[in-house]
Amino acid sequence: MTVYSDILGVTGPIHPTLFLATRRREFLRKKQKKMGGDSLSVRAAMVRKSLQKSQSITDDVVSVLGSFDHRLSALETAMRPTQIRTHSIRKAHENIDRTLKAAEVILAQFDLCRQAEAKIVRGPHEDLESYLEAIDQLRRNIRFFSSNKGFKSSDGVLTHANTLLSKAISKLEDEFKQLLKSYSKPVEPERLFDCLPNSLRPSSGSPGDSNAKNPSSNNHHEHHNSNLDNAVYTPPALIPPRVLPLLHDLAQQMFQAGHQQKLLLIYRDTRSSVLEESLHKLGVEKLSKDDVQKMQWEILEAKIGNWIHYMRIAVKDLWHLLKFLFVICLHQCLIMLQQVKLLFAGERKVCDEMFEGFDSLGDQCFAEVTRSSVLVLLSFGEAIANSKRSPEKLFVLLDMYEIMRELHSEIETIFVGKACAEIRELASSLTKRLAQTAKKTFGDFEEAVERDATKTAVSDGTVHPLTSYVINYVKFLFDYQSTLKQLFKEFENEDEGGSQLASVTNQIMRALQTNLDGKSKQYRDLALTHLFLMNNIHYMVRSVRRSEAKDLLGDDWVQRHRRIVQQHANQYKRNGWGKILQCLTIQGLSSSGGSSVAGDGGNSSGVSRAIVKDRFKTFNMQFEELHQKQSQWTVPDTELRESLRLAVAEVLLPAYRSFIKRYGPLVENGKNPQKYIRYTAEDLERMLGEFFEGKNVNEPKR
Repeated sequence: MTVYSDILGVTGPIHPTLFLATRRREFLRKKQKKMGGDSLSVRAAMVRKSLQKSQSITDDVVSVLGSFDHRLSALETAMRPTQIRTHSIRKAHENIDRTLKAAEVILAQFDLCRQAEAKIVRGPHEDLESYLEAIDQLRRNIRFFSSNKGFKSSDGVLTHANTLLSKAISKLEDEFKQLLKSYSKPVEPERLFDCLPNSLRPSSGSPGDSNAKNPSSNNHHEHHNSNLDNAVYTPPALIPPRVLPLLHDLAQQMFQAGHQQKLLLIYRDTRSSVLEESLHKLGVEKLSKDDVQKMQWEILEAKIGNWIHYMRIAVKDLWHLLKFLFVICLHQCLIMLQQVKLLFAGERKVCDEMFEGFDSLGDQCFAEVTRSSVLVLLSFGEAIANSKRSPEKLFVLLDMYEIMRELHSEIETIFVGKACAEIRELASSLTKRLAQTAKKTFGDFEEAVERDATKTAVSDGTVHPLTSYVINYVKFLFDYQSTLKQLFKEFENEDEGGSQLASVTNQIMRALQTNLDGKSKQYRDLALTHLFLMNNIHYMVRSVRRSEAKDLLGDDWVQRHRRIVQQHANQYKRNGWGKILQCLTIQGLSSSGGSSVAGDGGNSSGVSRAIVKDRFKTFNMQFEELHQKQSQWTVPDTELRESLRLAVAEVLLPAYRSFIKRYGPLVENGKNPQKYIRYTAEDLERMLGEFFEGKNVNEPKR
């Protein structure tokens, strides 16, 4: 057991059966190992034999394939000439097909060119649309031969086609000119009536309506302003709508031919003369500075009123009616100028439709056609602005300045582009020139008021013509408040022009008062001096209170000048009635030496009857003199006149009654009392009612 353990390499006792089994397995393993080595040798030998056989087969196959390659190369060499001949035949067929097709296209172009030439030779008169199609076809022919320069006759064909096209365009220009001229006729004013809104169409009695003669009626202006804001204008068809598409097509052909300048000249020469003649029929005329200087003011003022309307309506819709002194012509001028606006609107429409799609050519044509007419209007404004300044021109200058400012944005919009730059610049220059002239005229007026050297005084002390002129002038100025404020803002660099307007108005009023003070010194009678100043300053106050000037000058100005009026009224009473009231006082009635009139009803107070009689005689004489003189004086304001009579009566009548009551018996008890006591208090009151009526000397007494 131990030996077995050592052999097996284990410790402990081993069973005999196990030992035998182990030995058997070891024997079998060694045997298998020996048999395996012999099998590998056999297999390697078999592989070598197979490889040798495969190599032999490969060599045989390579030999066969080599013979095939040689045969194919020989076959390819034999077939190459046939392939070359086949390719040449195919290329020849393709070239023939292309040539035939090109020939067909060229021949077709020749046919089309001959057809177009035949139509062009006949001219555009018979069939204008066919003529235009022929020109288009000729242009296509030119483009075709220009892109096919390889054709040996292409140069000759192009020369012929271009010559023919030039002749065609020349005939087209003549046709365009003839067609445009045929349908461009001056528009009669009557034809434009139907294009006006109903509110502006002439109606019976409108032009000469006497009720329309109030130039300062705000309701009148607001009514027209409201109507015109909602007015709808229908521009007239200056060229029949059926003709415009044909003219557009003709113009397009000329444009494509590069004849833009020729097109512009034809359109300008034809349409501008027609437009000028139409405006002439409406009364628009060109006046130079010399013409303006020589013209009477009444005629010039009416023409300025027309100009204002021309400018407003030629550029845009009329927003409101402007005031000018000759309102009797206003309705007729309004209709006329609406027609001017419609003419320009119609011309703009013609240009837009005829030159649609021609870049800026439409704007250029419109500028060329309207330039002359617009320049006529602007040149008249320049002539007025550059003419000799005078106060009566201020209002029309303000009207003209106002309309130019109002139309600034419209002018910039309508006369847009480089072509209309001259018109825009002239309009802007005129606006500035009018503003400068208006401002200088305003200053001239203030200076003229202060320096007015009229020597003729109003003999009756009434309101002086200068006062009414200046006040009416100022009242009219307040119809231009917004315009004046804008004007002062431009020159004074102020945010608010109202304060400047108030300051200038105050200066004018002070200048007027200064002048009136000077004129009042022409009177020898101080009572008449103060009556004159009272009348005139009261007229100023009343006019300011009843106008918009009150809001600008303020209540302080009104109250201050009302006190001045009262002061002059008091001075009139003091200077006019102080002397006669002295006759009714008791001073100086005592008899000299203390003698009295006894037995004759004399009083015990020592009053001299002779002195009393003398007092009555003096009173009678002075009152009659005052009555004769002051009944020729005038206080035109009814309320002021009654107030002044009452003020005199309140002083005179109580004093007269008291004097008669106290000293009348001294005279009544003597001889011929009626010689001294000629008037009762009631007689005096009645006669006071005749004062300040402005009666003539030869007028019979009431």
